[in-house]
Amino acid sequence: MKLVNRETHHAIRALVAMAESGLEKTTVAELAKRTDIPRPFLRKIVQTLNKEGILESSRGKGGGFRLALLPDRILLTRLIQVFQGSVKSYECLFRKNFCDDLKICPLRLKIQKLENTMLAELAATTIGTLAREFAAGRAS
Repeated sequence: MKLVNRETHHAIRALVAMAESGLEKTTVAELAKRTDIPRPFLRKIVQTLNKEGILESSRGKGGGFRLALLPDRILLTRLIQVFQGSVKSYECLFRKNFCDDLKICPLRLKIQKLENTMLAELAATTIGTLAREFAAGRAS
């Protein structure tokens, strides 16, 4: 099971880098250099984040992107939804198609409990949280 795809992962890395630098504007080129994310791929990601209201942009000299929300208001679950859709997994581990026993399957019920715990943890995680943890990890 893959929790986050490459786009979501790069979006998180870019937003954490922006959160660390404060609320200053940055260009895609500068951000690509800081995060080591390929510029064309990063451009697509920041455009999506801009469209979703997570970033704001300005054009012209001195233009660029900056956070439209405080880092502690950008939820990890929102980023996953933007780039991947639903976080929940409804796939049966034994078959490719849904089975009739989905609601009473003991394994599915166990997985659902695990998913609920994971979703609660993800919902409590923000870009601000990750930026602080990243900075603390580098300091030690």
